[in-house]
Amino acid sequence: MDHNAELREFLRTRRARLSPQQAGVPATGGTRRVPGLRREELARLAGVSVDYYTRLEQGRHLNVSESVLDAVARALRLDGVERAYLFELSRSKPRPTRRRAPTRPQRVRPGLHRILDALAGAAPAFILGRRMDVLASNRLARALITDFDALPQRERNLARYMFLDEAARELHVDWDGAAVETVAILRLDAGRHPDDPQLAELVGELAVKSEEFRTWWADHNVRERTHGTRRYHHPVVGELVLSHESVTFPGDADQTMCVYTTEPGSPSEAALHLLATWTAPHPPVTALRQDGQGREE
Repeated sequence: MDHNAELREFLRTRRARLSPQQAGVPATGGTRRVPGLRREELARLAGVSVDYYTRLEQGRHLNVSESVLDAVARALRLDGVERAYLFELSRSKPRPTRRRAPTRPQRVRPGLHRILDALAGAAPAFILGRRMDVLASNRLARALITDFDALPQRERNLARYMFLDEAARELHVDWDGAAVETVAILRLDAGRHPDDPQLAELVGELAVKSEEFRTWWADHNVRERTHGTRRYHHPVVGELVLSHESVTFPGDADQTMCVYTTEPGSPSEAALHLLATWTAPHPPVTALRQDGQGREE
């Protein structure tokens, strides 16, 4: 990812979404030719010169101080995730243009696999890595969403599933909302790992194959995967309303465990229990031999 271009577009889109009324800028009359704030208005709010802010927005002033970044973030009314993203982009140094080797495959610790398995009968859970790759999942998550383990390694990716698998549109009641969030999470990851060739390949593929992805990617929104609610229409158990929580474990900031739960006593809890029963492994059948000893079949 070109950090200069990303910084330019991120600041431009944040400025465009902020109206003069929201920013407390007095109306000057006449027709405004740009959406949102003008550069000179934003510079005034941030307490910097128009030339200084213009160079920053054009990506030509990457050695900017923290105090200026704080002032710009406040003027643009950035949330915590957006502010951190602005700092990340502004501090990044130009990278060599030579082709980089693919990053090493991520591995999930055995202990985390055991946690997934322990939750398998009660809560869908999976572990996401860089690029929203699905690194591991339990059987209830595979039954709820899709069997990522059965897919080729390259296709075990939540963003690719969301935009390129028609089953995702049928499963998610609010597919647009889930897809927009997916793009924002992927954009944040792109800012953190600008030299990841596999991420660049994924973004390029989705942009070519999905008009929705291409449109939402151009919005330059960023979001951290934390918690929320999902509504599903499952082909086996019907409607489900699930809360999800995301946890990043010490020792690997690029791996996030996502766990889904239901409201106790709700129809969704009953439906999830039915799904767990439907997917439970069958115990071996024991036949009684003539000598009275059992044998497994």
